[in-house]
Amino acid sequence: MKKLVFVAVFLLQSILTMAQEIKIPDYTYCELLGYRKILSMKVSVSIDYGQETTIFQDNRIRDEETGKVKNFNSMVDALNYMGEKGWEFVQALVVIEGNQNVYHWLLKRRLTDEEKKTYTPITKKDLKSKE
Repeated sequence: MKKLVFVAVFLLQSILTMAQEIKIPDYTYCELLGYRKILSMKVSVSIDYGQETTIFQDNRIRDEETGKVKNFNSMVDALNYMGEKGWEFVQALVVIEGNQNVYHWLLKRRLTDEEKKTYTPITKKDLKSKE
């Protein structure tokens, strides 16, 4: 009888453990927000990885060597820049704010095995605390 109870508890624990396993996604996403510069044909592009930001934070793409804000010839130029870094185009839309077009381009990148090892999923508790 004790063996039967032990086996039943072991099986129940195994089933509960499997039910709690977290599926790690294959991709991570970002959004490019493009604004045409005033009196110029260049585009200034901000990048949103879903991070928490403040009003004063500047998320524009910067040159890796100089740290200066990088201006692009067009949104396609920005997409080519991100493509060199492993990002793939998913979807685009344009929102008109005042008299200016704001370009929203969604990109994705496959997570590396190393990134999957350190992946921290968002839980229901995390979502409730942000409301």
